[in-house]
Amino acid sequence: MKRIPIIVATRNSHKAQEIAAILPEEYEVHTLAEYPDAPDVEETGHTFAANARLKAEGVSAALHGLVLADDSGLCVDTLNGAPGVLSARYAGEHGKDADNNAKLLRELSVLRGWAPFPARFVCALSLAENGREIAHFHGTVEGRITLHPRGLQGFGYDPLFVPRGYTCTMAELPADAKNAISHRGNALRLFAEWIHCRSSRFGECSD
Repeated sequence: MKRIPIIVATRNSHKAQEIAAILPEEYEVHTLAEYPDAPDVEETGHTFAANARLKAEGVSAALHGLVLADDSGLCVDTLNGAPGVLSARYAGEHGKDADNNAKLLRELSVLRGWAPFPARFVCALSLAENGREIAHFHGTVEGRITLHPRGLQGFGYDPLFVPRGYTCTMAELPADAKNAISHRGNALRLFAEWIHCRSSRFGECSD
């Protein structure tokens, strides 16, 4: 079986592993760790979709092939949608999960009377080639924030997020169970369906 190469525009090993685990086996996932000269695209957009597009187009302008970029984060209703697009650098430095979680807990702890804290994870995907976006996808998962972190799986805000219909946090779910309901999983399944239709030699696929 000929595999479809996809360059995922991330140097986040956790995110790359999760994407590789969710996509079907026919995809050959590469990351920016294999391309040390790939550009670091500044995320200046005001939405997840805008940031995903900036990354996908910026990286695909420098690298040959299909580039898939992800921008995702947590939106808490009580905080008017924060951390939002600042999720990865909420506490100041990019990628410091413990600091980001601690800041979120501090902010919600003084608002205990507003609990439970409705929230959602959001994922925007952008697929680009030759510096131009050719498709985009969106996925969410609804839930709430707990002030008592639990679980050792996952990354980011997973220890604080309880998906709707569950009593455990994302970080307490096995990887396959999390991927089946996650925002990133939902967006990636839409992507996989779209690109399968695009590359299929038989049948017709609706837009």
